[in-house]
Amino acid sequence: MTKRITFLHTADLHIGAPVRGFCNLTEEWQARLQEAIPAAFDRIVDLAVSRAVDFVVVAGDAFDITKPSYGDFCRFFAGLARLGEAGIPTYLVAGNHDPFATWGKDVELLPPSAHLLGTDGPSYVLHRRDAEPLCLIGARGYRNQAWPVDESIAEGISRERAVAALRADEPNADAAPFTVGIVHTGLDLDQSKAYCDPRRLMQADVDYWACGHLHKRLVKPSEESPRIVFPGCIQGRDLKESGKRGCYLVSMEESDGRAPRAVLEFVPTADVTFHTLRLDVSSCLTLADVSQLVVSQLFLESGRDQCEQMVVRVMLEGATDLHAFLASPDVLSDLRRRINDAYPKFFCDVLVDRTVSRRDRDAARRGATFAGQLLRVADQQSARSEETINYVQSELVKRGIDVPASLVRRIDEYGFEAESLVMDLLEEESL
Repeated sequence: MTKRITFLHTADLHIGAPVRGFCNLTEEWQARLQEAIPAAFDRIVDLAVSRAVDFVVVAGDAFDITKPSYGDFCRFFAGLARLGEAGIPTYLVAGNHDPFATWGKDVELLPPSAHLLGTDGPSYVLHRRDAEPLCLIGARGYRNQAWPVDESIAEGISRERAVAALRADEPNADAAPFTVGIVHTGLDLDQSKAYCDPRRLMQADVDYWACGHLHKRLVKPSEESPRIVFPGCIQGRDLKESGKRGCYLVSMEESDGRAPRAVLEFVPTADVTFHTLRLDVSSCLTLADVSQLVVSQLFLESGRDQCEQMVVRVMLEGATDLHAFLASPDVLSDLRRRINDAYPKFFCDVLVDRTVSRRDRDAARRGATFAGQLLRVADQQSARSEETINYVQSELVKRGIDVPASLVRRIDEYGFEAESLVMDLLEEESL
């Protein structure tokens, strides 16, 4: 009979992570966000039980800090216990946020079905189903919060070494048709966090590398042929971690003469999703039109995320006759309130006006006025962006101001905003 395996791969739970980076959250929304990560973990457990998976993998960073609160600790351990009661073991490794050294005696409190694998070298375990060998698991987690830059966290994890390490206690380990590796690594994308050369992982005799650390989904070499997989975090923690968040259901089947191939199913788990929206309001004739456009976009993004609750930062852009109104803080504040009152499951934390007045820039540029001279000089500066960047950096350094990381990639955008601001001021002076 052809053997199959199904398991749930998750990582970067970050239970206990604080709400951060928001400006105007109400108490109700603060409470919602504080509960969002534990709720996402509960959803992970529900999913594993309802789909009757063979086991669950947690590839590091179960907790956000080295000493989680008692409540966070109990929430996580209760979830593991519930999995055990359903006959589903959990295999987990320590990450850089919850390294092995900080677990201490808490390891003894893990339910018998949960296995925190080692850090001094590769740890191996044989997963059985109905006493039959099903899957070899090789794993390694973080000892401390830092990992030596000259040491690969995945070194030595392979099917051959797993069989050799388990042979004394599991003489038929080599009968297991599947091999899974579990590591918490930044691959070559974040070399400060347990660097691994993805080419070495691809060459190893491991069918599936269940990875954690990167908070975005990443599959190599492809979704159709996954070997190295990051599911991303289960719940975004701020506006930078936008869009769908979740886990992977992984299934593999024996294949005569070929290595088993994994099939992935991504399942969203986030209780709240985050977005930064840039909306062109040039077609809007009234402030009510702007409000309706924003709410319509919120529904669209909510449908894409498969999540009902959403927190957003909205930037209004485009050339519009409404610019003079939107430039008023009071009008903008009232508009944000109307957007938030429209649908209680959506919350606009920040509403930014980046619109410009409708004006014929080309005609002004050709004119002999001060505004025309300004636009021509702005064009010259835009053509010498490297020189402009160096100038801005030097001026910021002189004033003891940190240079923003976005300076280089957004220098043209900043230039246009500065140009529009001066043009607005000139128009005000002429009234």
